[in-house]
Amino acid sequence: MSWEKEVEELKRRQKLAKQMGGEEKIARHVNAGKLTVRDRIDKMLDPGSFEEVGSITGKAEYDEDGNLLDLQPANLITGRGRVNGKRVVVAGDDFTVRGGANDAGIREKLIHVEDMANTLQQPLIRLVDGTGGGGSVKTIETEGRTYVPAVSGWEVMVDNLAKVPVVALALGSTAGLGAARVAASHYSVMVKETSQMFVAGPPVVARTGENLTKNELGGSDIHTRNGAVDDEAKTEEEAFERARRFLSYLPSSVYDLPARTECNDDPNRREENLIEAIPRDPRKVYKMRKIIEAVVDEGSFFEIGKRWGRSIITGFVRLDGWPVAIIASDPYHYGGAWTADASQKVTRFVDLVQTFHMPVVHLVDIPGFLVGRQAEDQATIRYGVRAMTAIFQATVPWCAMIVRKTYGVAGAAHMNSGRFNLRYAWPSGDWGSLPIAGGLEAAYKADLAASDDPEKKLEEIEERLNRLRSPFRTAERFLIDEIIDPRDTRKILCDFAEMAAPLRKTGVSSFGIRP
Repeated sequence: MSWEKEVEELKRRQKLAKQMGGEEKIARHVNAGKLTVRDRIDKMLDPGSFEEVGSITGKAEYDEDGNLLDLQPANLITGRGRVNGKRVVVAGDDFTVRGGANDAGIREKLIHVEDMANTLQQPLIRLVDGTGGGGSVKTIETEGRTYVPAVSGWEVMVDNLAKVPVVALALGSTAGLGAARVAASHYSVMVKETSQMFVAGPPVVARTGENLTKNELGGSDIHTRNGAVDDEAKTEEEAFERARRFLSYLPSSVYDLPARTECNDDPNRREENLIEAIPRDPRKVYKMRKIIEAVVDEGSFFEIGKRWGRSIITGFVRLDGWPVAIIASDPYHYGGAWTADASQKVTRFVDLVQTFHMPVVHLVDIPGFLVGRQAEDQATIRYGVRAMTAIFQATVPWCAMIVRKTYGVAGAAHMNSGRFNLRYAWPSGDWGSLPIAGGLEAAYKADLAASDDPEKKLEEIEERLNRLRSPFRTAERFLIDEIIDPRDTRKILCDFAEMAAPLRKTGVSSFGIRP
């Protein structure tokens, strides 16, 4: 009366499934410098934690008596595991089975894994190495029909963006639905040289007259600079490590809060070099990342999207162990001015931190929106206003630290001035509706025209105004909350993180992230 025979049959089928696409295709895959999907899952998850779901899903071949002859496994491997002890859901494409084409993946399995993450309220990790949703053009002949395009389960993917952290790693050539699954995430990584992403691959694009290699068309150097993908890794192992680190700052779902970790860095630590971090000459630049590293917990800065929208720096940090989001300006790019790309970067990042209840620290040096014909061609004001709106919609605790410039409409977006936020300034603070250097000639046009020496008159006016633009005069009218010694910045920010912690609220945000 034992069921041992059936268990042995189960083991046989699981063994067949683990052969993936067969020795020849596996060897070709590995020789291309890529790990197999099962190796990827093992390296991504904590050792021994993977519990496969749908282990014998595939296309079976039977003889006339109904005996199994062979099993081509589905090319989507799914299941549950842990990352740094935290439960996660994982979906990995198997490129050795029909190039990862989605029609060989058993559509129900793809929907099921998205639903699993949603219902169990666990982060979802997509290891993407495949193509579109409807198979190749050849499918028309094999199926004897075509179909009206639809992406079954996309509504669950959209809902996941509002509820659980979603990480997508592009680990090979991804196109169509594969590329969409990468883009529809909170954090994405491509591997240099071995991964690509495109709407359609080189053979399809060649029909339009463009003959390009895979990397020329959709390599990581393209997509990490245009914002389609967040980061680039040199190896698959580095991509897994970046994904693990990203998840370490976030809760398992919006129904949880980001966890505090042990901190061995004194929250009262003072960095003496901060007193001279900002040059007195407003035309000289400085390294904002050195300031970030100086004020956050040692080694905790995790930057996201470094290669695009480069006048803005975004990422996660810890302050006395508390996970906090950080936005900062980078004067090495357009002086820190908000470009169209930088504005889109701000919008997406604010949506992310709002979704997962993370307090924000903003290190401000914004001379305004980028100006000029290029800025107008790129609709900078449209994307800038979108970013400002995202900041004004955000309800998470916010602390602005003005380290230098805050000018114009973009400068006004350093926080939502319509609600209470903490705001401090360094003595190097410099603000207004328009920089003096850019508005003198227009504002004092009549005075200059009436002067016998317009150049000397201009110098006199500038010197007079400079005496009035001291940040201390602003503080006298309580138009800035507090001016601080830059060396006290870490202490103040750690105190903010501790105050903000009990103010964080769980649940679904009133607006979700838009990929």
